[in-house]
Amino acid sequence: RPWAKILSLSISFFVCLYAEAPVQISIIPSRSVKLHPLCLRRCFRFGRAIFWLFPIAVAASTTTVHSPSSSLVVSAFVPSPRSSFHRLQQQRQTSPTVLKKMSDPAPQVSKKIDGKSIAADIRAEIKARVTTITEKGDPIPGLAVVLVGERRDSQTYVNMKKKACAEAGIISKGFDFDATVSQTELLECVQKLNDDDSIHGILIQLPLPKHIDQDKVIAAVDPAKDVDGLHPYNVANLALYTGEATQAPFSIPCTPLGCLVLLDRSGVELKGTSCVVIGRSQLVGLPMARLLIGRDATVTICHSKTKEIESVCRQADVVVAAVGRAEMVKADWIKPGAVVIDVGINSVDIEPTKPGGKTYKLVGDVDFKGAHEVASKITPVPGGVGPMTIAMLLNNTLQACELKTKRLQEKS
Repeated sequence: RPWAKILSLSISFFVCLYAEAPVQISIIPSRSVKLHPLCLRRCFRFGRAIFWLFPIAVAASTTTVHSPSSSLVVSAFVPSPRSSFHRLQQQRQTSPTVLKKMSDPAPQVSKKIDGKSIAADIRAEIKARVTTITEKGDPIPGLAVVLVGERRDSQTYVNMKKKACAEAGIISKGFDFDATVSQTELLECVQKLNDDDSIHGILIQLPLPKHIDQDKVIAAVDPAKDVDGLHPYNVANLALYTGEATQAPFSIPCTPLGCLVLLDRSGVELKGTSCVVIGRSQLVGLPMARLLIGRDATVTICHSKTKEIESVCRQADVVVAAVGRAEMVKADWIKPGAVVIDVGINSVDIEPTKPGGKTYKLVGDVDFKGAHEVASKITPVPGGVGPMTIAMLLNNTLQACELKTKRLQEKS
């Protein structure tokens, strides 16, 4: 009906006028009329009548007003003479939005996955569970942390873990050795901790000095107390387990489990998605892939020998970067709208901003500055996966305590 076209076109002219956008009016079958906002403003100044006459003149054959050069699409909803209401409803469902950006869209800014906040929630939940255990008179969870050598990063991690345990009500005990400790002495310590009923979790802070067989020490830990999930028994359990990972009756490596929980609590649906894990370590890459498969995702593992790794990553709905190379994953590796989990933590040199200032900064395996404009969700570094690793360590320790108490109660 002509009145509908006139009304919608008039509104369109007003919108384009104030948006400073050139206007092109397409006239069926092939002709078009182009107007500039300046022209429209002059028409408006000459008189409102002139301004309204132009839409009336083209209303009979015009369906859409658009500005291809920079900004807007304005669709005129023209009801059918036979069924005005039905046609209007149909076009509202199928036509473009009344105002829609066409070219030069604003870059998508991803939503940061706040690992600190999510980890804080989990630690509060763990603290509540520990309080309940204490009130019932059940054994309080105990964690033993074995540290060999004087590496500053290892000492920092151990102190953070002890502090987190204290805040959650978990008892933590430290066993520190010089870097020259013998393997025999270290294995004797592990055996004593295995036999200690007050200890429910044993953490061997890695890496160990080169003269110690790391695999042998890990294998010496009681699988039920292996809160790092690295004992061969627990590795096999994960490979064979088909249930819900967060409810597994054994410990899963803390970092990949933390990544999975981050995805869950960020509302990321993994079923049917394509996931790429960059890195194939026993600590992160391989268990991460297994956890994603357990959520019905299709998983590809990339590593240093993967050909055209950029194109492989561009096919992924979820990218987990755990390769240990600073800002290796660039923005053009990421599919628009993908979710990015950055496990890496790397130190890079920077110029100090003031005398005596920091000469380094921490970055991940992903170029955050570029990737956050492409991804829909991304973890920052620091403040992403790191806090979740500690939260999952507390969770594994508490779970080991609960499982042991349950076994003892079943026997009695």
